[in-house]
Amino acid sequence: MLLLLLKLQTVCSSQRRFNKRWAQNSFLIAGTFALLASGKTMAVEDIGAQRVGNGNPGIGKQQADAGRCLECHGADGNSIDAKTPNHAGQYAAYLAKQLSDFQSGARKHEIMTIMAEDLSAADKADIGAYFASRKIMQGEGGDVNQSGRNLFANGDRSRDIPACSGCHGENGKGGIAGDVVYPVIGGQRKVYLRSQLVSWNLGERKNSPGGVMNTIAKSLSDEEIEALADYVSGL
Repeated sequence: MLLLLLKLQTVCSSQRRFNKRWAQNSFLIAGTFALLASGKTMAVEDIGAQRVGNGNPGIGKQQADAGRCLECHGADGNSIDAKTPNHAGQYAAYLAKQLSDFQSGARKHEIMTIMAEDLSAADKADIGAYFASRKIMQGEGGDVNQSGRNLFANGDRSRDIPACSGCHGENGKGGIAGDVVYPVIGGQRKVYLRSQLVSWNLGERKNSPGGVMNTIAKSLSDEEIEALADYVSGL
């Protein structure tokens, strides 16, 4: 009987030690997952903050509504007209720059020049922030244009055409490098993408950093412009 009691005490003691270790390990595991989740959330928040910038999305929505931006570009930043660009998830700094360029004449557009003329720097930042805070534009996918995909991913070294993905990202969702903002183009309207590439090609639009888009687009054939617009719009 004494021997049995000693064994039972040993088993209970071992069980208590096991339970304590399990509780400690569970706490550490839970803490680790919480930390990882926190890190992931912070990363997403950092990217979102970079995209939205210093503007106020709430005020920007009011400004965009009052200024009739939403009638063309959509309340969620996705336009209802194939010729009108989506702004959903676009970098606020990029949108603000385009508005400034419409004001200065660096970029030409009969309607947008009028729409932008009275906007202050704060207005532009706020409107940009609102559109930037919307769910980022997405293409419909479907059949992949292989010619467009190859140009986007690899460019053409024989003609000094760099890969579009080198600046705009593998999925075309843009980025920021120093003071340069590379806009979201993946999921953009196909008709709009094609029209802008044609404008860069013809020199009708000239407001890219260092004229880089003019240099690239001049080397593209009509067929390549069509292929790129088709592929990128689906991303």
